[in-house]
Amino acid sequence: MLRIGYKASAEQFRPHELMEFAILAEEVGLDSAFISDHFQPWRHTGGHAPHALVWLGAVGARTSRIALGTSVLTPTFRHHPSMIAQSFGTLGSMFPDRIILGIGTGEGLNEVPAIGCEWPERKERFARLREAVRLIRKLWTEERVSFEGDYYKTESATIYDRPENPVPIYVAAAGPMIAKYAGRFGDGFICTSGKAPALYSETLIPNLEAGITQQERQASDVDRMIEVKLSFDTNLDRAKEDTRFWGALALTPEQKMTVEDPLEMEKLADSLSSDQTASRWIVTSDADEVVERLKPYVDLGFNHFVFHAPGPDQTRFLKQFAADVLPRLRNAYG
Repeated sequence: MLRIGYKASAEQFRPHELMEFAILAEEVGLDSAFISDHFQPWRHTGGHAPHALVWLGAVGARTSRIALGTSVLTPTFRHHPSMIAQSFGTLGSMFPDRIILGIGTGEGLNEVPAIGCEWPERKERFARLREAVRLIRKLWTEERVSFEGDYYKTESATIYDRPENPVPIYVAAAGPMIAKYAGRFGDGFICTSGKAPALYSETLIPNLEAGITQQERQASDVDRMIEVKLSFDTNLDRAKEDTRFWGALALTPEQKMTVEDPLEMEKLADSLSSDQTASRWIVTSDADEVVERLKPYVDLGFNHFVFHAPGPDQTRFLKQFAADVLPRLRNAYG
């Protein structure tokens, strides 16, 4: 079943503004809203970084239907896995079947300034993530959990307030190993749009499906979610210029992963032209083009599209999107 969601850009807006946008997303007919979990934003000037878990609780109380989650949170450094188990256990018990824990291996920008750690290599970050997931699920399903791993330890720990059904865990992946892990152990898979087509067709999806097969699961066991970078506006020039705030997305993974200061990240992003910053986005004033540009992802099996709009007027975007794009998407792929 096709699901359409909204990306609440914590790096760009104040928390009360984001809350109103998510409420509006539910009102106009969207199915989900995901918030990014940043300790520091991509850029210092005009940037924001509200606490994602506090926001989820507030928005859950102001909405009644829409699914809410993180895209993505790192449960391995500033967030200890046992505290994530407690937090999302509470959220899941308050808002049953509406909360999603979206996780990833993280970025130095968010973790190093907060706790002063030395940012490890990808291998260790992935190992920490796997161990964290094991611990979180044990805490959600067992009592008196004594756990001793390579990175985390608990002693007779109990999560007293947890939902009847465990909160689904979605795993973000940009490479083959984590994509396969998502297929084996994730309830959902997360990636972002706008990269080389071969990454999705030759690396991510084949490895996701290999993981599903390896664990003897069904394809429907894993929700396939993609964050779609969409700058949709009746004014095409404005749609293009709006992408400049998010110039960091056009930097290479190697450039972004090692940067720990938003001032430095901002400087790198501002050196790019609008043509470069727009390269990661669908930039259009044509609703039919949006539908057509999503077809390759639909053909690969993606069923959950979460739209990230870069412009400052999110209310206008949501209303225009709901009026012009949403019916076309549901008619074409729903």
